[in-house]
Formats: sequence, C-alpha cells, structure tokens
Amino acid sequence: MNFKNIRLVAADMDGTLLNSAKKLPENFLPVFRQLKEKGILFAAASGRQFYNIQNQFTAIQNELIFIAENGSYVVYQNQELLVQALDKGTVDRLIVIAREIPDAFIILCGKKQAYIENDNAGFNEHVKMYYDRCKLVDNLLEVYDDVFLKIAICDFAGSETNSYMYFKHLEPELEVKVSGKIWLDLSHKLANKGRAINVIQKYFDIDVNQTMVFGDYLNDLEMMNEGYYSYAMDNAHPEIKAAARFSTSSNDENGVMQILESRVLEKQVSNI
Repeated sequence: MNFKNIRLVAADMDGTLLNSAKKLPENFLPVFRQLKEKGILFAAASGRQFYNIQNQFTAIQNELIFIAENGSYVVYQNQELLVQALDKGTVDRLIVIAREIPDAFIILCGKKQAYIENDNAGFNEHVKMYYDRCKLVDNLLEVYDDVFLKIAICDFAGSETNSYMYFKHLEPELEVKVSGKIWLDLSHKLANKGRAINVIQKYFDIDVNQTMVFGDYLNDLEMMNEGYYSYAMDNAHPEIKAAARFSTSSNDENGVMQILESRVLEKQVSNI
C-alpha cells in the first residue's frame, strides 16, 4: 500500500471522527495542518446540517470540504459543488407517511435551515445537537421558500426496526438510510456520501486509489466504495465492516487519528 499517493481523506463525524461526547480529537487541528502541508484535502462527511458541521471547525472552515445532509450538499470555500434536492411533491408525500409513525418526529432539512412542527423537549435536544439553524412551524407541508435536501426522522422506537419499515418500499426511487440508532434519512436517489466523494474527486482530479475514507454506520456504505483506503471503525455497523478494506480502533480510541498519523504522516503512534 502506497500511502504517499493519498490526496483526499474523508471522515464521517458521529461515531467516527467525533468521540461519544461529540468532541473532535484533541490533536485534530495539528494533524489537519500537516495533511494540508502535504497537499492532502480533508472532507467532513455527515448527515448533520451544513451549518452545524461548519461550526465544528470554526478556525479552519474555509480550508475543509463539507459533505452535509448525507451527501445532498457539498461545499468548499463557500462554493457549492453539489446540491441534490428533493422536489416539493416528494417531500410532501414523505411527510404524510412519516406522520403515521408512532414515537417519531420529522425534520425537514432545507438549504437555508431546518424545519420542525413539534416542540417535544426530548426531540428538541437531538435537533439542537445536529441542526444549528432550525425553525418551528405550524405545518411542514406549508413550507415552500427553500431547497429541500433531506427529510430526517428521529425515531425513539429505533430507526432500523421501526421507521425504516415505513419507507423500505421506496428504496428503488429514493435513498432510505438508517444513519443512526434513532435516525432515518430520506433523500434523492443520487444523494449519498459515495456520490459526494465522487463529485469531489472529479472536481480535484483525484482517483479512488488516492482516496482514504472512514465510517461507522449505514449512511457511510457508498463512501466505502469510493476510496481504496476504506476504514471501518471498531464500533462500526457489521455491514460497514464487511464493506471496508481495512479497520481501525473505535471513535473513543481516536481510530481516525491513529491511521492518519501512523500511515499518512508516518509517525510512531501507540495502540495500533
């Protein structure tokens, strides 16, 4: 393996780059600086809202590539590289279905901001964690003045066994992604992290053999195919472990940093 050829690193956020306390590794910034000195681009890839991801990297937000809303929205230096939106008719159809799910709450993810129609306290705690710009409205079906990137469903009964079943039949026409234990994301069929990586590769003339990716959950699945150096976290979903070529330590053991320091930056790192 020739790690010297790597030109692009993409890492999921929750469960991958961030620890269980939702914090970046303490050594992220110096490692990022060293990657940049080597001419290596870094992309933060997440189901989170763009503004939320951007605010995780305040000091370097003009130096990173942001893959937001599970690949529906890609931004670099304030330039939109990809906007893969849902049409209003599809959005309304999905909202109507989602309203039938017990113990589930809907987030309509627009490019300007997110929208919710329920102010349940437990639900709002999760909204605030992933959406920095959010508006409470009376009726999601009456939201028009935005570009709709995704519908996220916060399902306290469990996304994989509950809400996913309501939308599984739509997989031929949409991206229906279990992106966390209580999260289900509904997006355009062409909106996923793998497609986002591919758009970035074409924009910067980078190929699969020059790409390293890290992920832990099912919304990272397509991303595993777009980098030869594909790493599953030790805490990853079994399907991600099966899809990745390589593995690393868990997010709480700084698995991403271990690989970047030891393989890409060629430093001696313990616990590898």
